[in-house]
Amino acid sequence: LQFLLGEILAGVFVVVIHILSARLHHFLHRQVVGEGAVIEEAIIAEDCKIGDKTKIGLGDEKPSKLNKDVYSFGLVTIGENSIIPSNVTIGKNTAIKGPTTTEDYPGGELEAGEYIIKGGEL
Repeated sequence: LQFLLGEILAGVFVVVIHILSARLHHFLHRQVVGEGAVIEEAIIAEDCKIGDKTKIGLGDEKPSKLNKDVYSFGLVTIGENSIIPSNVTIGKNTAIKGPTTTEDYPGGELEAGEYIIKGGEL
């Protein structure tokens, strides 16, 4: 696990993470991040699972379609108990809540500004 960058943004610690080893990593509050995952500027709540080779928070910014005042600053917000499948790309200013599957990501991607809410509010 390699922390490349950490900063305080809007009162939340945001970190860029690259998973380099061949095993799953548990960090912070029971999050599990798979091998080869790249996470750039994300807020990840408790009990989340991020799949192998997932790319989170990359690319250009677009305004959030859910709430442009809340889901902004280039951050990805992942609510508690969420599951992100392997091999998907998640753009900036996005929000995800609940267990998602590859079918929730057309072409393997959640574009910047989009959201997926499954099971409750974010």
